[in-house]
Amino acid sequence: MRKLVLFMHVSLDGYASDSNGGLGWIPYNEELQKYAEEVVAEVGSPVYGRTTYQLMESYWPTVLDDPDASRHDMEHATWVQDVKKIVISSTMDKAEWNNTMLINDNIAEEVKALKEQPGKNLVIFGSPGAAKTLLELGLIDEFLLTICPVLLGSGKSVFDGVGEKIRLKLLSSRTLNSGIIATRYELEK
Repeated sequence: MRKLVLFMHVSLDGYASDSNGGLGWIPYNEELQKYAEEVVAEVGSPVYGRTTYQLMESYWPTVLDDPDASRHDMEHATWVQDVKKIVISSTMDKAEWNNTMLINDNIAEEVKALKEQPGKNLVIFGSPGAAKTLLELGLIDEFLLTICPVLLGSGKSVFDGVGEKIRLKLLSSRTLNSGIIATRYELEK
């Protein structure tokens, strides 16, 4: 059975974006890019909320037509174009990007059915709104969090107001040269 894994960059005080929805506070460099590539290697299908999906849909296909795109960007653009993508949104009527499945109701049943299919894991990329919904439905099995060395003070949190306490078990952690701590947790059973 596949797992549903949340991959998210968070500030030390738990925010997934700043108060303007920005991500400029993430110290993105070659080392973090290599870590993200390791995560992508585990992905059977990326899972997005509407906002993240629309950002990805508007950007990655353009890379395929960019003669100046880096090899890394071209490889990722090709992968994301071809891979089966899942978008969770109650406001979208259709998803037109190549090979995309839209889930807008019966989320728990649809995701459970996807988890039962063979293959690599389903990985939520960012998407704090969708991640919060999936967390509240008890569907997330693992958390890959890159904890960035910054305090934002405010912003969007995926964990704010989750309700009951959720205990996690640390599976691994490593510190990147930028000060980011890359962690992997699973739900404590």
